[in-house]
Amino acid sequence: MAASTRAGARRPAGIVPTGVLVLGAVYTLFPVSWVVVAATKSKAELFSTPTFAPGTGLLSNLADLFAYRDGVFWLWLLNTALYAGGGAVLATVVATVSGYALATYAFPGRGLIFNLLVGGILVPPVVLAIPQYLLFSEAGLAGTYWSVLLPQVLSPYSVYLARIYARAAVPASLLEAGRLDGAGEWRLFHRVALPMLTPAMVTIFLFQFVAIWNNFLLPFIMLGDDHRFPLTVGLYTLLAAGANQPSLYNLIITGTLLSLVPLVALFLTMQRHWRADLSGGAVKS
Repeated sequence: MAASTRAGARRPAGIVPTGVLVLGAVYTLFPVSWVVVAATKSKAELFSTPTFAPGTGLLSNLADLFAYRDGVFWLWLLNTALYAGGGAVLATVVATVSGYALATYAFPGRGLIFNLLVGGILVPPVVLAIPQYLLFSEAGLAGTYWSVLLPQVLSPYSVYLARIYARAAVPASLLEAGRLDGAGEWRLFHRVALPMLTPAMVTIFLFQFVAIWNNFLLPFIMLGDDHRFPLTVGLYTLLAAGANQPSLYNLIITGTLLSLVPLVALFLTMQRHWRADLSGGAVKS
């Protein structure tokens, strides 16, 4: 009886965090739901029907978007996939190797390097955009694909995350046992440490992919040719043109909806790695 009373007393406390999470979900999903509904509306329906009343113009909006300027939307989408995919892969490789080295090996200056990484996390990317443009301009790379890809390769937060995870997930005793068995450092990293670092690598890849996919300022500053624009900058040019051509608003909303699909698909595909890691930790404990 006393136990049930205590359990009943604890239930109201659990309602509060649940309510906060529900409010956060509503706040986050409200603009997404508006985009989904607005993308279905035709030019005549967009400003004349209730906000969340579905329309009948989704297919025509898609056709108009794909036909706009001979299909430049597809080029923007491919550019975005190149920037986000290539940048995320390179950043994941650099962060994993760097984080593993900082967590595993003792060498002069390790603490200083780690402190500099922590300090780099505190520097807003906006502050670095203009200096990066000047550097790439001096090197003759401004306006090229490299001017958007290369700044994404080194992410202080990703290196920090990899270092913290490697220190917790890769036992020093296991590496020492491998050395006693005659395994070299590369073999230890490739065959022993790398499988243990997979959840961290997935996390770093997703963080970097989303950050680069949604990045606007860096490509906006670096690029002048709209054939190299990512979706963020390309849709912005549509928005700027929409001030004089309101008919373009449907294309902007539809393009925004399509730009969300790869991110959602990526998260749904790769979240199993997190579940596997949590299950593995539960079994070990």
